[in-house]
Amino acid sequence: MTHTLTRWAATAALILAAPLLLAADTFTSGPGWLDFPGGKGPGAGKTVVLLVGDEEYRSEEALPMLARILAERHGFRAIVLFSHDDGVINPNNGGSLAKPEALDGADAVVLGLRFRKWNEAALAKFDAAVKRGVPIIGTRTSTHAFAGIPKESAFASYNWNNKGGFGKNVLGETWISHWGNHKGEATRTATEPGAEKNPILNGVDSAYGDTDVYEAYPPADAQVLLRGIVLKDMDPKSPPSERRKKRASDKQEQGLNEPAMAVAWTRELKNDAGTVNRILCTTMASASDLKDESLRRLLVNGVFWGLKLDVPAKADVTPLVEWKPSKYSFNAFHKGLKAADFAGVLPDPVAAPAPAPKKPAAK
Repeated sequence: MTHTLTRWAATAALILAAPLLLAADTFTSGPGWLDFPGGKGPGAGKTVVLLVGDEEYRSEEALPMLARILAERHGFRAIVLFSHDDGVINPNNGGSLAKPEALDGADAVVLGLRFRKWNEAALAKFDAAVKRGVPIIGTRTSTHAFAGIPKESAFASYNWNNKGGFGKNVLGETWISHWGNHKGEATRTATEPGAEKNPILNGVDSAYGDTDVYEAYPPADAQVLLRGIVLKDMDPKSPPSERRKKRASDKQEQGLNEPAMAVAWTRELKNDAGTVNRILCTTMASASDLKDESLRRLLVNGVFWGLKLDVPAKADVTPLVEWKPSKYSFNAFHKGLKAADFAGVLPDPVAAPAPAPKKPAAK
């Protein structure tokens, strides 16, 4: 299906905030996929495929927004592949990936995945792209992108609990733990000393994310770009937490920020096919994190770097539509929407389910 996005300007009676304009452009969509054609700009002629599928951090909202930035601000063709049920987007369907054949033409991939168990055909398309040496930009739970792939599958080694799986062996880390308190201690980034002139950090300032820091130990071949300062609470202006905690790696105790955990790093990894993948991994970048301009720019810069294109001094990462992401939470996704709905302004954020009331302490 072909759609046209036309310019709009809502009146103050309808929208109190200053209106944003939809760029006039055409995109195509089908059951569980979006295709933004790109055009003029440094990315012209390159295709970025963005893979959506996590149950908690709302990549189904984040990556279509990023795709439009890549296409309409920078000229890349950007294809978004969702998990879905007969065209209705369902982040909880871990076995679904729409239109996996789009990976055949990918020049780079961006991942927003968690515990996926695609069928053999979809996994083969993904594996072939990896072995071609495409750049890979992994976000948040992509460190544990796969789970439940059958033991007899040719791709069982991708499972996160199989010696770290795709996350550990490709991106550079797998799931370990919430280092900061989940939904209780937010994150502020700090640039790793020595990484200041890395082009991926062009225009990237200290960023705030309302997700917590993950425990992570990137391998020796990785270059750490950013560390995540655990804040004492969820206020962006709060000081660093002074809590102490035992590391999962050696059970030794340290202050949460002594040192702070890595939250963004790069690798250049020679894969089993003998080609080299340029990799940017960040354990941040939930939809709500990407309200921060610097985090959006980090991902866009990663695409440029991965494709060996000159990274802009300060890439334009302004969303093309009003950006009002949902707060991360399980089952807090927009029900009943199709892929095309994620190309425009989304409904108001879904309210996170209220926590179950605590049982009174036994007397």
